[in-house]
Amino acid sequence: MVALTSLSPHSPRPSPSTVNPHRRPPPPHVTAPPRCHIRPTAAVASATTNSDGGTADDYHSTIRSLNSHGRHVPRKSLGQNYMLNTRVNEELVAAAGVEEGDVVLEIGPGTGSLTAALLAAGATVVAVEKDKNMAALVKDRFGSTNQLKIIEEDITKFHVHSHFLPILEEKSHHKKKYAKVVSNLPFNVSTEVVKQILPMGDVFSVMVLMLQDETALRVANAAIQTPEYRPINVFVNFYSEPEYKFKVERANFFPQPKVDGGVIRFKLKNAGEYPHVSSNKSFFAMVNSAFNGKRKMLRKSLQHICSSADIEAALTNIGLPATARPSDLVMDDFVRLHNHLPKV
Repeated sequence: MVALTSLSPHSPRPSPSTVNPHRRPPPPHVTAPPRCHIRPTAAVASATTNSDGGTADDYHSTIRSLNSHGRHVPRKSLGQNYMLNTRVNEELVAAAGVEEGDVVLEIGPGTGSLTAALLAAGATVVAVEKDKNMAALVKDRFGSTNQLKIIEEDITKFHVHSHFLPILEEKSHHKKKYAKVVSNLPFNVSTEVVKQILPMGDVFSVMVLMLQDETALRVANAAIQTPEYRPINVFVNFYSEPEYKFKVERANFFPQPKVDGGVIRFKLKNAGEYPHVSSNKSFFAMVNSAFNGKRKMLRKSLQHICSSADIEAALTNIGLPATARPSDLVMDDFVRLHNHLPKV
């Protein structure tokens, strides 16, 4: 059997650069420290049973679930790679600070290994599963419990407010209560889910996701004036405070993917904490337009919004050169530029 490995979040992998996307890069003579690769700290090689008779580790639970009734093979088209290591699931739950009485959205529960860790922490779990076979498998595994609601639906079509607001109201006891998102996410829908959930600070306080490691690092840590800096970084920092937590090596998944996983934590902002812009829609339309011509100066790429002279004047007013390109601007710069352009 392949040895399974996990990494404790107490030694988080450093970002590729010490530059924060909210800050300007260091002068050219300042050299950022080299990127480090943190290796696994523990290995799980065989099934174990807790002294109190609890369940065995997730390798055997997962294989048993997949073999039940011989009814399912992981589907590559749905990005199905199942977590085999109990410790990783426990670390995901810990990263989100899940406690007794919390309400948690889990996207793509698969065989239910993360679901089990969330239920063990005392959470009420709403699990949204697109694959009807896996939804049935999770129902069989946990049976009837008031702590778990399984909804067979595509998360990108799932109406979050109609499902979660009644649950939160019931559990709030007349106090404002927020849900959390914890998910070992299929890599092929990661960006869609991030864009869908982050603006929902009225429902969720924290989102912890397992993404492709490269994606998690880029979303959390990409600095300006680097190829990795993209509109998604502006979007993420507008709606949340992202933090890269730890790497999960590919041997922890079945079937084993070609890439490692990475865990990222988003602390969602509520509407009162968003940067002030006249329209979120027009703001992100401007940002996307700017990056469509990433190598162009903003006075060229935003000409469809207003004249080059107006753009140059706005850039000068916010303390940036008239020759600035989109990769030169941190999120706050885009906000100020948006607010200074006359036709936005």
